[in-house]
Amino acid sequence: MNQNQQPQTGLGTNTPPQMQFGGHELMEVHEAIGTVTATLEHYALYDQYIQDQELKEIVERQRTFVTQMYNTILDTLKSGKDPAVPTQTYEMQESNQTTFGMTPSAPKTPIQSASQIDDQCISSGILGHLKGIATHFTTTALEASNPVLRRIFADSIPNVIELGYEMYLYQNKHQYYQVPQLQAQDMQTIINSHAPISGNMTH
Repeated sequence: MNQNQQPQTGLGTNTPPQMQFGGHELMEVHEAIGTVTATLEHYALYDQYIQDQELKEIVERQRTFVTQMYNTILDTLKSGKDPAVPTQTYEMQESNQTTFGMTPSAPKTPIQSASQIDDQCISSGILGHLKGIATHFTTTALEASNPVLRRIFADSIPNVIELGYEMYLYQNKHQYYQVPQLQAQDMQTIINSHAPISGNMTH
């Protein structure tokens, strides 16, 4: 840049909508879309190995939803405008009841061949992918400068959390994801270790 050039401080009214993205933003978006792509690919890869009909239905329902979410993101990424299909709301089917406690089981080791893939392996893999999407979407929403794209990522985060929660509940029900608890006295100590703020706020 020579002394007579001025830094670009904003986008002109003639800038095409699809060019209204920052460089850092696009790299975050690229990473986020990559996590969605990997998840969709694993839904497809796991399909032939699923034994439990309930898991099969969850995977099909989630795969359909994530596919639309992917298309919605790409629509705005290409146009810079509102997508043709806005962000949807995912409605999970699982009961939101967690079973607490640990049941002893044989130590688990990573599978060594595709013939060992089972429903526990599949549901664990999908849950891991969904956690990855939630992390990347949160970072991307915080970094996005395009207001429409930022909103799509921000609005999608609760849906991805719901997808992950559904898979967690499925795992918990089948004792694939066990949830230990602290002793009652320790739980109460932690719960009671914080107190609300009382009185008026001073300015």
